[in-house]
Amino acid sequence: MSAELSALVAERRALQRRLDRLSGEAAARVKAYVADRKALQGAASFLDLAPKVSARLETLTRQLFGEVLDEIEADLTQAVREILGQDRRVRSRREIKAGRLSIEFEMEQDGQVEDILSGQGGSVCNILSVGLRLVALSQLDPARHRPFLVLDEQDCWLRPELVPRFVGLIAAIAARLDLQVLYISHHPVDLFALRANRVFTLAPSREQGVRVAVVPSRAGGEVALPGPDVDGVSGD
Repeated sequence: MSAELSALVAERRALQRRLDRLSGEAAARVKAYVADRKALQGAASFLDLAPKVSARLETLTRQLFGEVLDEIEADLTQAVREILGQDRRVRSRREIKAGRLSIEFEMEQDGQVEDILSGQGGSVCNILSVGLRLVALSQLDPARHRPFLVLDEQDCWLRPELVPRFVGLIAAIAARLDLQVLYISHHPVDLFALRANRVFTLAPSREQGVRVAVVPSRAGGEVALPGPDVDGVSGD
């Protein structure tokens, strides 16, 4: 009887150890299940919130850039009207594509939309591209970027009588934004000489290859206007 009792006691102890081990494993699995359940609920909550956050960010993006674009639209519209002398309006179409703000500019006249690349034989594109460059340059960090812009034949599609207005507007904007502009043109110097601080002409030369000359003003000196530099270069 004593031997049987000892065996039962040993078996009971073994069963107790097994119960303790299984209880520990069960507790660990319950803890892991609770943690996974909480993570799953958090992920579900995030996924439910994601569309709302995306929509809100899209709204904020439109509002933020909308204010800037409204100002750009107004400035470009004024530029087009001053230079072309026509009642046209520049407007932008804004939409979110692949999580990014996409902007396309259009020209509107009498309720009709025109392609800016072909409007007025390309003159509209001349005006808008310069305006957008000036705006973009004005937004750069002056500590890292020099406020300098090169405009190479940006008046190529403009009628000669419109060039003085075009150059005058560039000079006014450059002065307001404290920018230096190098303006290159094939139009006659007389169309823009009085709008620039310094005017140079380039002409072929057998001796030097290219001859550079400073255009004198009517007073006998260089053309010198107050404000930031707007240098004009005319190629013969």
